Amino acid sequence: MAYKKLFTYIGQHISLTEEDKEQIKSSTRIKKVRKHQFVAEQGEVCRYESFVVEGCLRCYHTDEEGKEHVVQFAIEDWWIADLQSFLSQTPANFSVDALEPSVLIQFEHEDLQALYRKIPKLERFFRLIIQKAFIASQNRVVASYSQDAGKRYIEFRNRYPTIEQRVPQYMIASYLGITPEFLSKIRSRFGED
Repeated sequence: MAYKKLFTYIGQHISLTEEDKEQIKSSTRIKKVRKHQFVAEQGEVCRYESFVVEGCLRCYHTDEEGKEHVVQFAIEDWWIADLQSFLSQTPANFSVDALEPSVLIQFEHEDLQALYRKIPKLERFFRLIIQKAFIASQNRVVASYSQDAGKRYIEFRNRYPTIEQRVPQYMIASYLGITPEFLSKIRSRFGED
């Protein structure tokens, strides 16, 4: 079931043979993660790029004062990692942990490099998803500079309608770059609190 979801997702971008699928299965691992369990930790090298089969995770940075800054949520059929750390194999700027019990398919850095050599079209697939992540990141930066918090909240709800039901409000506030109290005021304007 887990690999079926992964192969369906990959199949939206490239076609895989049965041999390709077997190579991927033998070069990855299925990881069950408890709620609050770390997948990657700030300061450590991020060893895995993870595909979310089930569950919900977040990627965040903890500043010197201990304040958490959420930069990404990931639910089913999404990918999560400290991408810079994973790609460069240098210490991570972000931590990734599970907000719900989750099931992941994980690609270890060296095994992924070997898969690129065995299945060259897989490198194209990962380039496409990295491009997509980069575009989303740039759009988020532009929105943070050019939109007020109310518009950012509406856009978050429209773009990710199921996440709000699964994630605590203070984490959504962190993602939006506002305080939980201010998010509560915005939500009350929409009759949500």
